[in-house]
Amino acid sequence: MLLKKWDDLPVFMKNDEVRKYYDVLSKKRVHLWLKRLFDIAASFILLILLSPVFLVLAIWIKMDSRGSVFYRQERVTQYGKTFRIFKFRTMVTNADQIGALITGQNDTRITRVGAKIRKSRLDEIPQLLNILRGEMSFVGTRPEVQKYVDCYSDEMKATLLMPAGVTSLASIKYKDEDTLLEAGSMKGKTIDEIYTKEILPQKMKYNLEYLREFCFVKDLSLCVKTVV
Repeated sequence: MLLKKWDDLPVFMKNDEVRKYYDVLSKKRVHLWLKRLFDIAASFILLILLSPVFLVLAIWIKMDSRGSVFYRQERVTQYGKTFRIFKFRTMVTNADQIGALITGQNDTRITRVGAKIRKSRLDEIPQLLNILRGEMSFVGTRPEVQKYVDCYSDEMKATLLMPAGVTSLASIKYKDEDTLLEAGSMKGKTIDEIYTKEILPQKMKYNLEYLREFCFVKDLSLCVKTVV
């Protein structure tokens, strides 16, 4: 969780834009330690408390459609490292091979049970495992696939100074992202085009604001806002 030394950062992150955010975070190492300690304790406790929910959802998913209970896709987290994210499967098997990496509101690949799970955001709770393993945090920039990380501007790369998160101010503001994607596709644009040219830059404004104003108390506040 603690920041690497500037000289140890990946070459692709060493630019003047990232340096500004690095200097801000380097002064908040105590907050970074508190963030990680909270992640470990809270994810461990929640995994135990929510284990009955895991079991019920796993059975429901298996009864509804063929395939594994979990969906594991490679995403990018702190310092550009890749990891496999845990989510409950809400789409047909091999959905990545038969459509876009971003899911629209009326995507035909979504299963019947998957639609209900996605609506309540329950598909995200297996990411508690990623948090416990240190690959993610409760609060931070949502992890993207490499394809979209490759579209980052120099400033956007600053979001990779911290682990990817389950929730963020951007996630709250864009909780109806699939509706925006659907509206854009009705105008003849591709989902990838809408996301990279319109939605991602706007979400990144919130993510960069989070870095500038980062503190542990604000993380707790964002967790509460997410639940609400």
